Amino acid sequence: MILTVETQARTQMIDITQKVRRAVAESGASGGICMLYVPHTTAAVTINESADPSVRKDIVMILNQIIPWESEYRHLEGNSPAHIKSVLVGASELLEIRDGQPVLGTWQGVFFCEFDGPRTRTLNIKIL
Repeated sequence: MILTVETQARTQMIDITQKVRRAVAESGASGGICMLYVPHTTAAVTINESADPSVRKDIVMILNQIIPWESEYRHLEGNSPAHIKSVLVGASELLEIRDGQPVLGTWQGVFFCEFDGPRTRTLNIKIL
């Protein structure tokens, strides 16, 4: 399954937990693994706290502080910071499927991370 994600900002974290839950439910799998993969070099996927939206804002704030947009980057497209952020966060996640649902902790959610937006992006979901 391919999930389309419309991003609205240069750097943002979008909660896609419900979309991942829906994909797992539609697969009919009662157990197994849900693999999430971002086929982009300036985006990522991660699992983190979803209960308090300020956590996302703090993560984006700190990523932008430690990897600023203005520096002496050599990449001609001008989006080196987005590539670096993608490397740090990562392009994939694995979730256990148990009783037909992805296993997440009480406060955890799944986030698509945009680092060079806004854009139309994709996330590959594979149920094993």
